[in-house]
Amino acid sequence: MQLPLPLLGGCLVRRYQRFFADVDLEDGRRVTAHTPNTGSMKQCAVPGHRVLLSASSNPARKLAYTWELVEVNGYWVDVNTQRANRVVEEALHQGRLAALAGGSVRPEFAWGASRFDFLVERGVERTLLEVKNVTLCCTDGVACFPDAVTERGQKHLRELLRAKGEGWRAAVLFLVQRGEASAFMPAEAIDPAYGRLLREAVAGGVEALAFRTLVTPEAVRLDRALPVVL
Repeated sequence: MQLPLPLLGGCLVRRYQRFFADVDLEDGRRVTAHTPNTGSMKQCAVPGHRVLLSASSNPARKLAYTWELVEVNGYWVDVNTQRANRVVEEALHQGRLAALAGGSVRPEFAWGASRFDFLVERGVERTLLEVKNVTLCCTDGVACFPDAVTERGQKHLRELLRAKGEGWRAAVLFLVQRGEASAFMPAEAIDPAYGRLLREAVAGGVEALAFRTLVTPEAVRLDRALPVVL
């Protein structure tokens, strides 16, 4: 997935009211950028971190800049959660997700009381796929989700488990944006209910997949699968 170019470098001053970030650009200007991420952004929204912004020429926009990437521990991290599904969809179409390769892909599929990110159909097999964007590491080399309590995420796990019981294939894919990560686990200390529900879902046949991304200032793409530790 190509990023909007060119990106402007700067230093994060602060993130506030969830959707705003003040950034000192390399040319000396201080600007306010839109933050397309509703999570806590723990470890990412740290004053002093290097960031990259995109600029819009749309005069109707309230904020001309969007926060795209942040550098954490020497790796670029994609904090734009609106891009996560597009990265996964691109990988699905390219056959880079072996467990789901060769199927037709339908985004935003309504099922039960939820709307899942994708329906993947391969012959008679129908897979409900939910994607979660991961930007937090709980320990060295271990990425984790969520970075804040997520009732919506808990609901998705319950619905995936119910779908599995009704004959669907069901999976949750954790898109790990931390380049130093070599494994994934639920963030028990932040949302113990999510961790419990994830284990229950996997025990009931829901598949838990984790894939690390390769993030550069030019593009974000799927890199490799990571083990899921429950």
